[in-house]
Amino acid sequence: MAEPPPAEPAGREVRDRLSLWDRRPQPAAPLSDRQTDSVLELKAAAENLPVPPELPIEDLCSLASQSLTVTLTAAVPESTEDVLLKGFAILGMEDERIETAQQFFSWFAQVQTQMDQDEGAKYRQMRDYLSGFQEQCDAILNDVNSALQHLESLQKQYLFVSTKTGTLHEACEQLLKEQSELVDLAENIQQKLSYFNELENINTKLNSPTLSVNSEGFIPMLAKLDDCIAYISSHPNFKDYPVYLIKFKQCLSKAMHLIKTYTVNTLQNLTSQLMKRDPSAVPNSDNAFTLFYVKFRAAAPKVRTLIEQVEQRSEKMPEYQQVLNEIHQCYLDQRELLLGPSIASTVTELTSQNNRDHCALVRSGCAFMVHVCQDEHQLYNEFFTKPTPKLDELLEKLCLSLYDVLRPMIIHVIHLETLSELCGILKNEMLEDHVQNNAEQLGAFAAGVKQMLEDVQERLVYRTHIYIQTDITGYKPAPGDLAYPDKLEMMEQIAQSLKEEQKKLPSEASFSDVRLEDPESCSLVKSGSAESLNPRHQTTISPADLHGMWYPTVRRTLVCLSKLYRCIDRAVFQGLSQEALSACIHSLLGAADSISKNKTQVDGQLFLIKHLLILREQIAPFHTDFTIKEISLDLKKTRDAAFKILNPKAVSRFFRLNSNNALIQFLLEGTPEIREHYIDSKKDVDRHLKSACEQFIQQQTKQFIEQLEEFMTKVAALKTMATQGGPKYSLSQQPWAQPAKINDLVSSTYKTIKTKLPSTLRSMSLYLSNKDTELILFKPVRNNIQQMFQKLHAVLKEEFSNEDLQIIACPSMEQVNLLLSMSK
Repeated sequence: MAEPPPAEPAGREVRDRLSLWDRRPQPAAPLSDRQTDSVLELKAAAENLPVPPELPIEDLCSLASQSLTVTLTAAVPESTEDVLLKGFAILGMEDERIETAQQFFSWFAQVQTQMDQDEGAKYRQMRDYLSGFQEQCDAILNDVNSALQHLESLQKQYLFVSTKTGTLHEACEQLLKEQSELVDLAENIQQKLSYFNELENINTKLNSPTLSVNSEGFIPMLAKLDDCIAYISSHPNFKDYPVYLIKFKQCLSKAMHLIKTYTVNTLQNLTSQLMKRDPSAVPNSDNAFTLFYVKFRAAAPKVRTLIEQVEQRSEKMPEYQQVLNEIHQCYLDQRELLLGPSIASTVTELTSQNNRDHCALVRSGCAFMVHVCQDEHQLYNEFFTKPTPKLDELLEKLCLSLYDVLRPMIIHVIHLETLSELCGILKNEMLEDHVQNNAEQLGAFAAGVKQMLEDVQERLVYRTHIYIQTDITGYKPAPGDLAYPDKLEMMEQIAQSLKEEQKKLPSEASFSDVRLEDPESCSLVKSGSAESLNPRHQTTISPADLHGMWYPTVRRTLVCLSKLYRCIDRAVFQGLSQEALSACIHSLLGAADSISKNKTQVDGQLFLIKHLLILREQIAPFHTDFTIKEISLDLKKTRDAAFKILNPKAVSRFFRLNSNNALIQFLLEGTPEIREHYIDSKKDVDRHLKSACEQFIQQQTKQFIEQLEEFMTKVAALKTMATQGGPKYSLSQQPWAQPAKINDLVSSTYKTIKTKLPSTLRSMSLYLSNKDTELILFKPVRNNIQQMFQKLHAVLKEEFSNEDLQIIACPSMEQVNLLLSMSK
């Protein structure tokens, strides 16, 4: 028996070589991740292979440790021999026996070959099964390729047919398009020809003897004619364009002539009917005016439709605008023909009724023209829908008839009250009330009123200048005007007696109710500013505050300003107010001098202060600037330069050719200057008031303490001499400064204050009649007296002994203050 081949070393060598394939980190045949996953899947499948049924039972038992699930389909043999016999029977070797190793290896090879065949049988079966499918797929693929060839042939045939069909369709569409274009062209030509063909129809209608502008077909024919003209005008490139345009224009002229003839005849017939009426049938002018409007309103619907058609087309064609202008002119001419004589007669009638009352004449005349303007606008709107400036021109012409009548009367009015009332009527009642509420209809009336107002204002300014010159500047006071303080004392006595009667008869009116309701003062308030001219509302008013007790020039000035304030422009009012106030102040200064000469200086000063206070108080409500600018030419430099050039020394410099030439210096240095001066009347009043108050304070101070002032002046002179190096002095050794003489001086001063102070305070109360004003005016006088006594006390305490002070017996400050306290 031969020895088996050395399979063990050969298998180990193979395994070693195989281990090198995937040895890490440098494998001989590295696998990809996909290959590695495939090997693992094969390995997992190999682990679940079934155990061959021919394996001996003992070998089967040895596999118990492996996690293999073996499905035994056959019955377990009873012994190993049965298994082996069955295996030999399957191999066809049941009759052979294995006695040598060679036989065993041969048997083993057969067994292995049989196992390989059994194992690959199912794969071969699957291969054969798949090969059958492949043959079927090849057959199907051949059929598909054959079908594709047929489809390709069909597609080529379809494309050929489709191309032919598309060509035919495009040809049909082209024919349809050409047909549509030809139809459109024919319609377009027909449409364009329709405008030209309308010429004959329109011409026939216009030449028809039965055509009427009120017929139903006239306005549509007019619209068609407008369309034809507009179309032909917009296509100047057409053949025979000028010929047809001229023919259509001729047709339009015929139509416009028909409209114009009908409208003008209608208006003229209305006018002729109204002009031929029986005068006895219309008894008064009011009924005449009513008839003028009723007739025209009744005829308005007959022509309004035609006029409206003309107005709608007037902006498009000049022919319509020309006809509209002619209709406007005809309408306005007929209205002027009717209204002119009636308005003139009405104005004449109003003038005769109000010949002496200019204000009533202006008010009634303006009210009449307001109604005329409003009625004319309303009647115009009955005929026309678009406004025209010619209507306002007609109304201005009609208003001019009133102006022509009123102007000669206005320029002869001399009273400021009448002129100011006329300004109020024209400015407030007419312009502000009527015109502002209906500016559209009263525009022409407003122009006439403004012109009339300017004439009244001009006349008012002129008369104001004359009034200022004659009644203020040239005023000659009567003895009663300067009877101060007699008239104030008399009025005070009357007021006192009325108060006593009032106490006896409490049911009757008080003095303030009877005397102070001055009608002139009330009219001054109404015609002046909105504020009262006397802002102090008291139950009892002093006689000095009564409007009738004011100096005439003050009263006239304030009345004049109050009437001018709302009647003239602000700039003109400023100039007149400055002139009036300056003249009033000048007259007050003259009156104060006269009163000072006739009575006392105190009366003159208090008279001036009181009336300047009244002026300042009463001009405050006028919300205007009382400042005016005056321009003057200052020739001072020209005069100085002329003196220089006339100097004989300057003759030699006339012909010098440098900057030192005398003529050149004269031209450069002798240029006159323009200076502007601002004159403020309010400040002028304040300046004179301040000056009058200062003079009153100085005069009263001098009256009370003049001797003390002279004494203190001597003391101050001695002190000045001593401080400047003069001889030393002793005040008590001076002959004029002996204690006895100082006692006489102090006693005389104290007596003067005690005796004259009540009369001064009485005069202040009589003139000023205001405790606050009296206190303010007397306070500086009291302070001067107190300061003088304080200085005297200081000098006496410094220069005199106690014995001398007792001899002097100067009153203490408490005594002086007590003496002066009666002014409070």
